[in-house]
Amino acid sequence: MAKEKGKKAKKRLLIFISIVIVLGIVIAGLNFLSLQNLLKKGNSYTTPEIENQLVPQKDENGYWYFTTDREFKVMHLTDIHIGGGFMSKTVDEKALNAIATMVTKEKPDLVIATGDIAFPVPYMAGTFNNYSGAKAFGNLMESLGVYWTVTFGNHDSECYSYFDRESVAEIYSNEEFKHCLFGAGPEDVDGYGNHVIKVKNSKGIITQAMVLIDSQAYVKDTLIDSIKGTYDNIHPNQVEWYETEIKRMNAENSQVIKSIQGDVNGGLFKQYGTVKTLAFFHIPLVEMADAWKEFQENGFKDTKDFKYIEGIIGEGGRRIFCGLGEDDLFEKMLELGSTKAMFNGHDHINNTTFEYKGIQFSYGYSIDYFAYSGIDKQGSQRGCTMITCKPDTTFTIDKYNYYSDRYNLDGFTREEVTMQFEDVTCQTPEE
Repeated sequence: MAKEKGKKAKKRLLIFISIVIVLGIVIAGLNFLSLQNLLKKGNSYTTPEIENQLVPQKDENGYWYFTTDREFKVMHLTDIHIGGGFMSKTVDEKALNAIATMVTKEKPDLVIATGDIAFPVPYMAGTFNNYSGAKAFGNLMESLGVYWTVTFGNHDSECYSYFDRESVAEIYSNEEFKHCLFGAGPEDVDGYGNHVIKVKNSKGIITQAMVLIDSQAYVKDTLIDSIKGTYDNIHPNQVEWYETEIKRMNAENSQVIKSIQGDVNGGLFKQYGTVKTLAFFHIPLVEMADAWKEFQENGFKDTKDFKYIEGIIGEGGRRIFCGLGEDDLFEKMLELGSTKAMFNGHDHINNTTFEYKGIQFSYGYSIDYFAYSGIDKQGSQRGCTMITCKPDTTFTIDKYNYYSDRYNLDGFTREEVTMQFEDVTCQTPEE
């Protein structure tokens, strides 16, 4: 009797294992087909004609730079959240379509995506494979023929994902992405994707530089930390790297200016001696949350340090979700006087821009059709930020909603959405 029961138990176990194996094979097949369809979708878009497209070169330090005397246009995208699995096929295609529409219209010189390109959450996407999201986005950018780069977000390399940050960095560094300007960064500096992209004029003077930094993910990069949202900070050696690069660019400009006017005391040095930079990363600095709190406590009126510019804080509880504590980057920015604005994502419904202690903090519009419940049916948060870098080192910021008439283009179809979140009280300053 006992022997018979044992045989039945083994049989049931074998049946269970067989079912698991078959399901695994089926899911793997479906995910493979989904990725191929995404790649096909990316290839279906016509490359926009960009008049006098700028072609970057590499400097002696391995960083890319563009040379131009005209305005330089940067498109900031964030929180794209491509699931990359068979369960997210529909929303993934919508995300690609939104990006393609806006790139086709804006024709930027450079696209910068500040993290969470991938969203390989298995119970939502049907896959652990974060390669698929990175691959689909990169393929789309290459098909559109624009130069692009990325920083990492917390979801790009979740602890349960197939690939870690180093492996995903290798994907972006692959030669198949000929327009990708991503740099993994120095090996002795924490994170992946700490790199600089410069804009120079015809005299060789740096007129603007984009500094991209890995804002890390979770404090211990565990499932518990990811669920709790225990976000990490930019690390001290990254701040040191930032300072080194700013001083290196200042020295470079000083040499060029000296070769032009013979010294470093004239008008050129006053204008270009301290290189103007824009910083890009995923998770907001704690100072962003501190600044908004100061604004709130002052009755949503400007203070000595705070100047409201535009946008809302609409995240659940009207919050800014930042790192765990101070990281000294903001103080170093104030000390060096180079960085004039920071651009981040992470909070998909927040899109405010304000100035704090002379530096602009700016949330980008998100792309996300997937990560937040019901967000595919909402449209007020979706779009892009266009940053125009001018030859005199100044810049302007324009934020465009994806559902505006601006993107009513022939050959592109946009879905019907609701333009206000019904479950969120979006806090904005009084008129």
